[in-house]
Amino acid sequence: MRNGDPCVLVILGASGDLTHRKLIPAMYEMHQAGTLSKFSCILGVSRSKKTDEQWRTELAVWVQKQVKRFDASSWKEFSQRIYYEPGDAAIAEPYQRLGARITQLNSQHSCRGNVLFFMSVAPELYEPIVDQIGSAGLVTEGHRWCSLNQSERSWQRIIVEKPFGNNDASAASLNRSLGRVFDEEAIYRIDHYLGKEVVQSLLAFRFANSIFEPLWNNQYIDHVQITAAEVVGVGQRIAFYDATGAIRDMIQSHLMQVLAFVAMEPPTSFGADHIRSEKIKVIDALQLPDPNRLGDFGALGQYGASSDEKAYTELDGVKPGTTTETFAALRMEFVNWRWAGVPFFIRTGKRMAAKRTQIAIQFKPPAANLFQSVMPGHLSGNRMVIEIAPNEQFSLRFAAKRPGHMSISNVEMMMDYAKAFASEAVEAYGPLMIDAMRGDQCLYKHRLEVEGAWRAIMPFLDERSNGIRKGSQLNYAAGSWGPKAADDLLAREGRAWFNPM
Repeated sequence: MRNGDPCVLVILGASGDLTHRKLIPAMYEMHQAGTLSKFSCILGVSRSKKTDEQWRTELAVWVQKQVKRFDASSWKEFSQRIYYEPGDAAIAEPYQRLGARITQLNSQHSCRGNVLFFMSVAPELYEPIVDQIGSAGLVTEGHRWCSLNQSERSWQRIIVEKPFGNNDASAASLNRSLGRVFDEEAIYRIDHYLGKEVVQSLLAFRFANSIFEPLWNNQYIDHVQITAAEVVGVGQRIAFYDATGAIRDMIQSHLMQVLAFVAMEPPTSFGADHIRSEKIKVIDALQLPDPNRLGDFGALGQYGASSDEKAYTELDGVKPGTTTETFAALRMEFVNWRWAGVPFFIRTGKRMAAKRTQIAIQFKPPAANLFQSVMPGHLSGNRMVIEIAPNEQFSLRFAAKRPGHMSISNVEMMMDYAKAFASEAVEAYGPLMIDAMRGDQCLYKHRLEVEGAWRAIMPFLDERSNGIRKGSQLNYAAGSWGPKAADDLLAREGRAWFNPM
């Protein structure tokens, strides 16, 4: 990985959980790896009043918890580049001080006038903060930074965390607000799933291996399943989750990105413009379901009570009569040459039977069973499973003859990332933030991609979904694989979910 450019990383919402658990540990790992420029520093901004040293002490506790290879001496060196500025970033009051502090740190650390803003705040604050950044004149890209030895353009960029909008209209509004202050190439819509090695490896798997790509189409693939299952409930995120739900929280963002990588056409080259162009095309090719038959395309649920946790509807803070889904399964199809007729099933849920994020590619069975005389019935098709979490591995199921007599059994080949490459996973935010520092948008979302993803799932969120949000359907047992309606979604076509344990 190429090192990030020098910059002042300004984290807006620095007192939040994301900053403590993810962002600062990720930047520390990048410091240890040598990919964070030594001419970079971090400025946290939040309403809490504290000094630089107080914030460093507070962060040290979190970094020790989150980073496997914590080293006291390297932390001491890194922490000297961390600063704090109190203030409410959604109003004008602190911006004169903030601008002066950025200028001072730019000079102190030789950051070349580069500033990377990270929006680690509640989504409703995105637009007010962007407006204040613009009004304060903190975006000056095109001005030149010069030293005795070099001359180059400075830049100002912004990373926007999910959820990117609450529906199609709010996403479009946020894009317009960002566009009034930043150029499109300076806007980085982050999805930390794209920082996961296995998700990135989908591109290499598909396009660097000639034995798979010729089969990656509707002639050979029967259907695709994408699952993100969690055993935990909503935890302390009750207020957020009841206003969000499983579709907005997981499908519109994370799983749509996985879907795009599975289904996209080969890009012309491994460059941001070409990769994002193909993702935009494939998301745009998603067919909207018939609103009169939405039950054939989606199933929703809420988890019930268990011995160690209340039912979702009984949790303190959940609105009475809520129909917010903690489980969702959607059936999607593409209107294009490669995937016409191949259903993609996406599901996600809380309090399910196992923690697993995976892609299952189910191939069609052989057209003719040559072993009919010794093995009546149809052979099952090959199946490829790409596991993203908790393990990182690829497996391929194929048929083989059993020793000693003529019968066919399924066997499995597997590649495990940890064993194959003897590597440890790093926090996914780290490489993505370094990409933003060096101007690489390959693993970031374009505005058209975001708006297209919202458009595809809106039938399951707006008034058209009322029919599948009735109480009788919003129940599934904690520790199960979801409601019966989700099984029916596949069973009516003679298919079944792949439910590993």
